[in-house]
Amino acid sequence: MTAAARVLRLLAEHGQSLAVAESLTGGLVAAELTAVPGASQSFRGSVTAYATPLKQRVLEVDEALLTERGAVDPEVARQMAAGVRRVLDADWGISTTGVAGPGPQDGQPVGTVYVAVVGPSGVEKVAALRLNGGRADIRRESVRSALELLADELSGNVRAQDTEQNGGNGCLQP
Repeated sequence: MTAAARVLRLLAEHGQSLAVAESLTGGLVAAELTAVPGASQSFRGSVTAYATPLKQRVLEVDEALLTERGAVDPEVARQMAAGVRRVLDADWGISTTGVAGPGPQDGQPVGTVYVAVVGPSGVEKVAALRLNGGRADIRRESVRSALELLADELSGNVRAQDTEQNGGNGCLQP
């Protein structure tokens, strides 16, 4: 099962929705998700904010942050995920921002990527990636990493809910 199929299955099982904010991946995360039959049950949509000013205007990323640090930053990734979640009214938001090449951007070398997940109950995760390979390799691995980060979070939430429903904390007691 692909990461996209796994994410969509987990979202559907819990009646939750997803929105995606993309920069360096340019719509590839959304394409991966919509390639899965039945994606419309959980996938709300995406914003491809390739140009830095769109991150601020559309996704509500802090303008001072973008000016100070540039678009390739972990906090920018977090704010993108939170922004798309809010703007598209989804339970979960994921984002990708980084440098696929051919040259550095915002003082960051090629292969610097941040992917983020923001969800219900205050969930906020950002992964910093240092990827090798050409532009296509970096973009492809960014897509996979963003989907895996969300899948892991959804799986963790499922385990936590199961534990709560069963009245335990997962620990054995004497």
